Amino acid sequence: MHKGILFFIGVAIGLGFLFCLPDLHAVEMGPFFTQNQSPLVQIFGLPSIGEASVVPSQKADLRLIVDLANNFVDDKNPNETIVLDGESTRFSLDARYGIAKNFAVGLMIPYIIEGGGVTDGFIDWYHNTFGFTAGGRDQAPKNRLLYHYEKNRQVRLKVDQSSHGIGDIQITGAFQLYRNLDKPSRTISLRTSLKLPTGDSDNLHGSGSTDFSLWMTAGDDYKISVGHFTLYGAAGVMGMTDGDVLKEQQRNWAGFGCLGVGWSPARWIAFKVQANGHTSFYKDSELASLSQNSIQLTMGGTLAFSKKISLDLGVTEDVVVRTSPDVVFHLALRGSF
Repeated sequence: MHKGILFFIGVAIGLGFLFCLPDLHAVEMGPFFTQNQSPLVQIFGLPSIGEASVVPSQKADLRLIVDLANNFVDDKNPNETIVLDGESTRFSLDARYGIAKNFAVGLMIPYIIEGGGVTDGFIDWYHNTFGFTAGGRDQAPKNRLLYHYEKNRQVRLKVDQSSHGIGDIQITGAFQLYRNLDKPSRTISLRTSLKLPTGDSDNLHGSGSTDFSLWMTAGDDYKISVGHFTLYGAAGVMGMTDGDVLKEQQRNWAGFGCLGVGWSPARWIAFKVQANGHTSFYKDSELASLSQNSIQLTMGGTLAFSKKISLDLGVTEDVVVRTSPDVVFHLALRGSF
């Protein structure tokens, strides 16, 4: 098991005993609010799928989300060369409000930091300890920032200076399509997202495109002998105008989906496993980083500090290599009011 996963589970259990045991609360097992954090993908409006249940009328749901991603890709063929070496931190403030029965709106504001980072040494240690292939990491400079793509001897992308700034803002909407009257946990919602080109595409804080997403999220909860477990999933499509990043090769649509399961053995804690996937955002390339569909796997859990406050902790791995970061550490603090 990834040492990062063990660390996050240990932190979750320790915090649970410190804060939750004196006053037990029922934890809500919703999806991880995370997406592919590749520097060439997170610039688009790929949405966090959200819960199957819509925020109730005149209620607010706030999240502070942090995704720390370590990227390393060094790949080439006779016509193309790509290097994606760097560390990105994405802070997102996600606010959702129920404006009417079964209908909610929201706003997501990201702040992007691109740099060389500090986690290369830990990733190298992990690969050496467990005998995994380094994939060229051990030969590359440590804590370097270099996003570089060359095709037919023409440089089409180069970012090698650290930067930070506001990313592309998203406006969201959700409608409760279905709720089982006999089993309220069995729900389906229809969700939309409009991403605006507010980020600086030169530094990969945004794509320069306007993106619109439409998807459905469904979920259900089941009681078992020890606690209960939740099953959820989503599927949707996203359309994009022409952006500024690899404009000649950018696709104008993508499909995406998610499938997850959670188990809550006690009222204050839940463990979750979630797979996110999407089709490729680029064409006219034989490199996996650009042309291949992607799947990421996030493992971790949720802690309930109170009836209104909870914390998600997770670690994301790249199931399809070279299409997403080697590892992403995910944290999301949620408040419901």
